[in-house]
Amino acid sequence: MSRSTPSFRRHVALALALAALAIHVPDDASTPTPPTAPSASTTFASASMGSAAARPAPAPVGDPLAVHIAAIDVAVPLGAVALKPDGAMQTPGTGEAAWYSPGPRPGEPGGAVLVAHVAGRNGPDVFWRLGELRPGDVVTVDHTAGTSTFVVDRVTQTAKEALPVDDIWVDTSQPLLRLITCGGTVDPSTGRYRDNTVVYAHLV
Repeated sequence: MSRSTPSFRRHVALALALAALAIHVPDDASTPTPPTAPSASTTFASASMGSAAARPAPAPVGDPLAVHIAAIDVAVPLGAVALKPDGAMQTPGTGEAAWYSPGPRPGEPGGAVLVAHVAGRNGPDVFWRLGELRPGDVVTVDHTAGTSTFVVDRVTQTAKEALPVDDIWVDTSQPLLRLITCGGTVDPSTGRYRDNTVVYAHLV
């Protein structure tokens, strides 16, 4: 199935919506709130967002190998996740990050998605500080054909049931990147984080 077909986009939208409940389930309901994450109603946006739309088509990219985010001290290999038989998105293990492989590879047109846990049994995990990112911060993805560099446009935090699928999966020829994890506070009745933190970035 083509990554650009409407049916595939609907498939990905469904997967992401279901994944909103599975990106991270804390092992300990006392897990603290990630530091300096934006509130559920707050968006940090870049004044230059969308300025890359007129750039030439990017060079071909390979399969992702690692992600580096200097501003929050992240440098980890990238695995791949797809869909479970029940239609939910697989999630990486603790201490790992992953690329959603049925979607675009980072650097290809469209919204490529990277996911990682915010916390687990042993405390903070790979995307613990994701909510600290601000417009202008740099994310690089190493892949089998080189490196793709992205600049953060905005950071949002929204309730899991309101995951902004239309913003994450965009019908565009521009190479975009979305980094997703859990955020906000933990619901003591379920032990799950109430929100998702989503970082939006574009290729430079």
